Amino acid sequence: MTTFRLIRHGLKVREIGDVPLTEAGLAQARLAAGALRERKIAAIVSSPLLRARETAVPLARETGRSAVVDDRLRERANWGDVPGQTFAEFVAVWERCTREPDYIPPSGDSARQAARRMTSALTDWASRYPPGVEIVFVTHGGLITDFLSCAFSEQELENVCPGFAARQSELIPECSITDIGYDGGCFRLGKFADTGHLRQDG
Repeated sequence: MTTFRLIRHGLKVREIGDVPLTEAGLAQARLAAGALRERKIAAIVSSPLLRARETAVPLARETGRSAVVDDRLRERANWGDVPGQTFAEFVAVWERCTREPDYIPPSGDSARQAARRMTSALTDWASRYPPGVEIVFVTHGGLITDFLSCAFSEQELENVCPGFAARQSELIPECSITDIGYDGGCFRLGKFADTGHLRQDG
């Protein structure tokens, strides 16, 4: 089985466009990297958006692997892709996409299209290495939940996270780690949105 560690990027600057991480986000990225320091990571694959690429930097440093960009890991949509769009308008479109998986927004992908991109990336990267390796994807909360919603039944998701469908947009904290196993064409959901590595209370 191939194990994927899906990491959401760290806390980003709250501005329009392709924004960087905040100082807190950079600290989160370092903690996530530290949590994977002893793992035998075969590859680190990042979304092309700046917040994800910056999150991948300490992971690459800690594991000795160069981070590779894969466009399939970009978010479903990004505020600023539609000229003149206010944040409130972006949120309204985002929420509609979540409610209606086949709705295609003015810019970006439907939730189902995004899930297919993620599925393609997972199966592709799994095929590049022998079974038993671990691969890190640095990506986005929306893309992770889009994938989970399409790859697993509602009951499976309710078992790991009650109220998943209703709370989907708030379930993946920054720099949380979700584990996905891939074996023989089948996905298995392991640790979900874990943030234990981000606690600094000793």
